[in-house]
Amino acid sequence: MKRHKITKVDEGGIAEELGIEEGDFLLAINDKEIEDIFDYDFIVNDEYLEVLIEKANGEEWLLEVEKDYDEDLGMEFGESLMDEYRSCFNKCVFCFIDQNPPGMRETIYFKDDDTRLSFLQGNYVTLTNMKEKDIQRIIDYKLAPINISVHTTNPELRCQMLHNRFAGKVMDYIQMLYDADIPMNAQVVLCKGLNDGDELRRTIGDLLDYAPTIESLSVVPVGLSKYRDGLCQLESFTKEDAREVISIIEGFQQQAMEKFGEHFVHASDEWYITAGYDMPGEDRYDGYIQLENGVGMTRLFLTEAQDAVDIYLEDHDGKPWAGKRKVSTITGLIAYDYVCQVAEIYKQAAPGLDLQVFPIRNDFFGEKITVTGLLTGQDIVKQLQGKDLGEALFLPSQIVKADEPIFLDDMTVEELQNALQVPVIIVQSSGVGLFNRMIEMENEHE
Repeated sequence: MKRHKITKVDEGGIAEELGIEEGDFLLAINDKEIEDIFDYDFIVNDEYLEVLIEKANGEEWLLEVEKDYDEDLGMEFGESLMDEYRSCFNKCVFCFIDQNPPGMRETIYFKDDDTRLSFLQGNYVTLTNMKEKDIQRIIDYKLAPINISVHTTNPELRCQMLHNRFAGKVMDYIQMLYDADIPMNAQVVLCKGLNDGDELRRTIGDLLDYAPTIESLSVVPVGLSKYRDGLCQLESFTKEDAREVISIIEGFQQQAMEKFGEHFVHASDEWYITAGYDMPGEDRYDGYIQLENGVGMTRLFLTEAQDAVDIYLEDHDGKPWAGKRKVSTITGLIAYDYVCQVAEIYKQAAPGLDLQVFPIRNDFFGEKITVTGLLTGQDIVKQLQGKDLGEALFLPSQIVKADEPIFLDDMTVEELQNALQVPVIIVQSSGVGLFNRMIEMENEHE
């Protein structure tokens, strides 16, 4: 029987009233073993519970609880999932974790493929480490949406791309979820010569049949670092390739609009930049449903920058900001032109704001990696040392850990700040937030 260590008991909560203490273990509820947080959250909603607790001295207490429906017991556990994270057993030809250099922190190399994190954090999962009973539990608990890395609906090709003989079952699982009306989102990592062209047409067409239960599908290009020795030989997409991908996607977007009034399938921003096309308008992104996959981030940033300008001028009776300030920011190579556009937009309301934009080449992972989110502290330092960065350097939050000011190469923000001898300010990647933070910046920096 699984034992779940209780690490916190809320003051005044039901658990405290029952005599449950930190260090006790939860064994079962209503005679059911608790597998993970989803079991717990589902069962604990009942108005009558029989809670089996093991005390620190080994005694077992069976506690009867009468409470309101949805009322929590007021206790927390050592692991957020009440279980170990499930790792990925695939050997995907496009896996970026396999392309990391040696010597990085251990967590960088952990391959997550835990379906539970799809609901809790929005992660995309392959479903290859699941069985029908796991899918049935999703259905029974009505967990949604589930985000699925499909990549291809061709069973043989999916087994080949994921190097997993069970990978071809994905459409069976999607059918089960569809029949149960469980909302889904899907993702394709496109690899040249494998799942592009007619295979991409097949995948989009197959998944479109499940719309709108499958709410959206993103298509993103494979990322290729310089650490690919011994891995499948893959090529970067050319301008002509990108234009073909966009043509395929936009053709299916028309079908989807006619079918149910949404665009359904979306090309990530890299495709339009590589193709040399302007970004689609805001109405093409269906409310930015695939934003976390890099779909619409550029358009949203431009829109937010203009919103920042309009809001400022409206709030100040049309008078522009009277200050004068020189600051700087960085970007990956692929977004450089657009971040420069944002700097120019800001001048509409702040003509005295001199925002310098520095494109950073990714020497750490290789020049083919051009997105901002994979930049490292050492590359920023090497390419900015000796430059006049103004009063402060603003860095987008996606280049540091969510819970710690540290870059992918383990350099800290403080170390970068000391190396560049300029205040470094981490800001959320918002066109409004960046503008406001720059013009409202205090003389003394954090």
